[in-house]
Amino acid sequence: MAANKKKDATKGSTIALNRQATHDYFIEERFEAGIALLGWEVKSLRAGRAQLKESYVVLKNGEAFLLGAHVSPLLSACSHVFPDPVRTRKLLLHRHELSKLIGHVERKGYTLIPLVLGWSRGRAKLQIGLARGKKLHDKRAAEKDRDWDREKQRLMRHGA
Repeated sequence: MAANKKKDATKGSTIALNRQATHDYFIEERFEAGIALLGWEVKSLRAGRAQLKESYVVLKNGEAFLLGAHVSPLLSACSHVFPDPVRTRKLLLHRHELSKLIGHVERKGYTLIPLVLGWSRGRAKLQIGLARGKKLHDKRAAEKDRDWDREKQRLMRHGA
């Protein structure tokens, strides 16, 4: 019985994915950051009402912020709170991680992209990627490789 609870907990640990990120960027390194949230946002995340599609991470004054992430408020939200679905949210990272990210972003021309929003030990965590943009020919090559892998799987399945 306990094993079933474990499987259910890991199954629902992902809230939102940014699938477009791996198509548009080479992900060099991944970091896990906490998010400073309000009460209504946590309830909305538990209901799975978040979207990372057009969001990005900005570094200002030695701190990281998530911009453009959409968290839809629930209808049962408190009446005295006026929810802003796309407000700027502070990301919680260690000082050494922040200094490393600042160095890469400012000096080496990388960008920070949110990849996965999920739960880790009951807390909302955001996986951000240190990314470099892909050119059009890189995207075409990746699509060609993906199609070839799919074709290989199809041939192996049917016994050629």
